Amino acid sequence: MRTGENGPAPGPGGATDAEEAPRYLGIDVGGTKVALRAESATGRAEETTFAWGPGRDADHDLARLAEHVGTLTARSGAPFRAVGVAMPATVGPDERVTAWPSRPEWTGLPLGPALRALFPGAAVVWADDGDLAALAEAEAAACADLLYLGVGTGIGGGLVLGGRLCPGPAHGSFELGHLVVELDGPVCVCGRRGCLQATASGPATLARAERLRGAPVTFDELRAGLRAGQSWAVTALDRTGRALAAAAVGVAELLHPRLAVLGGGFAAGIPELADRTAEHLAALARPGLAPLPVAPARLGGLSSLRGAVLLARGQ
Repeated sequence: MRTGENGPAPGPGGATDAEEAPRYLGIDVGGTKVALRAESATGRAEETTFAWGPGRDADHDLARLAEHVGTLTARSGAPFRAVGVAMPATVGPDERVTAWPSRPEWTGLPLGPALRALFPGAAVVWADDGDLAALAEAEAAACADLLYLGVGTGIGGGLVLGGRLCPGPAHGSFELGHLVVELDGPVCVCGRRGCLQATASGPATLARAERLRGAPVTFDELRAGLRAGQSWAVTALDRTGRALAAAAVGVAELLHPRLAVLGGGFAAGIPELADRTAEHLAALARPGLAPLPVAPARLGGLSSLRGAVLLARGQ
């Protein structure tokens, strides 16, 4: 470390070397990939991502995570002070994963000890990925009452009221993806019928497009079909938007957020989805009540990752 007469010498932007060293790490654990973001005290950041690959077991996944964490730590030259983790899995009070349909091999994993072993000496905290995405989007939009809908491999959701997460860490996560929107809808990975996730997730939308087209549909083909106005693509996305709107209306009737934000990796690549959802929200509005405004996530597909960093910074 460089030092001056009165302490650490300033870096190029006036910050000291200590301030520029990454102190906080956010990790967004997804069903198919993992994103990491290291930030210094001044906000200087470095990001990296990797794909899980074919499912093997939790130990294999954790070894891959440890490999990437090690690389990021080596680059920073110092251990992290605090680590925030965005998790899609359900974690019990004993710190064990009780359910994660996208990676069932994690069920039973003692998540707390596993994560702390990766970061000895650091404060390690985790929360639901949808909750953390809502927290980050509320800060980015300067909106204290915000509903977040994350459309990706699954459906994540989060609600911020008065600047705080609802229902709050002591009461569990905001499981918007498992809100039932169609009583006779498709079977969800959780085993129940009609969950929002079973109709409006990225894989569900692509599967519906495939049935309508009569041929396999990739994400890029869906986007091209939408640009060309192909009926199979438009119809597939319309049902997704309608399901998202139905879920948002239900939340709005009970808890009155001022803004709905649509994010997640799938939604980030299909800007038409926000417009389609807004159209259905307008159609579902009750007389005398304005429809809930909807906007694309300001942070794109990075909402949960930024929320994980916020969680680490709060330690």
